[in-house]
Amino acid sequence: MNIVMVSAAYPLRGGIAQHAGILYNKLKQRGHDVCLITFKRQYPKIFFPGKSQTDTRQADSIKIPTEPLLDSLGPWSWIKSYRRIRQLNPDLLIFKYWMPFFAPCYGVIARLVKKNTGTTIVFLCHNVMAHERRIGDTFLTKFALQWGDFFVVQSEAVKKQLLDLFPKADYRLVPHPLFEIFGEPMEKAAAKKQLALSDEHIILFFGYVKAYKGLDLVLQAMPEILKKIKLRLLVVGEFYQSEVSFRQQIADLHIEEAVTIRPDFVANEEVSLYFAASNVVVLPYRSATQSGIVQIAYQLHKPCIVTDVGGLAEVVIDNQTGFVVPPEDHRALADAVVRFFQENKEHQFVENVKLEKSRYSWDFMVETIENLHSE
Repeated sequence: MNIVMVSAAYPLRGGIAQHAGILYNKLKQRGHDVCLITFKRQYPKIFFPGKSQTDTRQADSIKIPTEPLLDSLGPWSWIKSYRRIRQLNPDLLIFKYWMPFFAPCYGVIARLVKKNTGTTIVFLCHNVMAHERRIGDTFLTKFALQWGDFFVVQSEAVKKQLLDLFPKADYRLVPHPLFEIFGEPMEKAAAKKQLALSDEHIILFFGYVKAYKGLDLVLQAMPEILKKIKLRLLVVGEFYQSEVSFRQQIADLHIEEAVTIRPDFVANEEVSLYFAASNVVVLPYRSATQSGIVQIAYQLHKPCIVTDVGGLAEVVIDNQTGFVVPPEDHRALADAVVRFFQENKEHQFVENVKLEKSRYSWDFMVETIENLHSE
């Protein structure tokens, strides 16, 4: 099958690009011809709060060949990308969709392809609506997604968002696969030694620090946790909010000795170190569809404590592979962390994670895409 994918991809960084790289390789391994069109400019600097949009340190497994044709704000590049797609004449055109910012360029390309070719258009939706919504998001999303023949969603939460906008959408629900690029679980003592950590109990908050991810909530929970359990909160990830404000919150709560912040984007080959060194991963999100962080945790055999938002509770099974607590409730979060350690849940949860992770195979995703073409 001849496939063109439009997505963020190497050397752009982040979960969407990593997902695209793995999917590209999985499709190639099944004998398909795949071309990946990506962005030469994903975000103008004025709209990007992070330090860098690219990272060439990424694992070899996602250093895939791409055609960087798209400028998110450059209409001429949209026409150029359409012409390239028409030249390739794919059986399937897959757009990886995750936020309305890209809806204008996706919508224009998809409309031109729909009107002028016989290519089947698939939207692989990480989100349908953005986590942090803005005026116009619904209009923009409809503008792009109206041209899809099929939709692949990765959680019940995303399915609901899709059907709210397009009640008759032809969709397939495939759970978000594991992030295999981070390797296999490593030994905890070795990871702690490499990271210069000596604490017996460590909880991990990992990934970009954004408002909807609730780092402030786990910080607020820490004084209650520390009354009963001596542990360290390890915060690892680039800040898209003010790092100063979080450090001030830590000082105000007098928990400086129990919190370590490593405020940088982590190279793929280092990710497993932080998960291996930790006992449990905390995701105190205010909103979510699904989270790639849980898929990293499962790949590396780590249980999670999550809030009951979006699709998180679809993946984390309460009291089996972790705990699910109400959102915006730092006391419930604190109680779950304390219970995890006081009841010695780690071994039980890890064994359950090892069993549960088989549900999140890339084979399901690839077979679904193949079946869409035959249909």
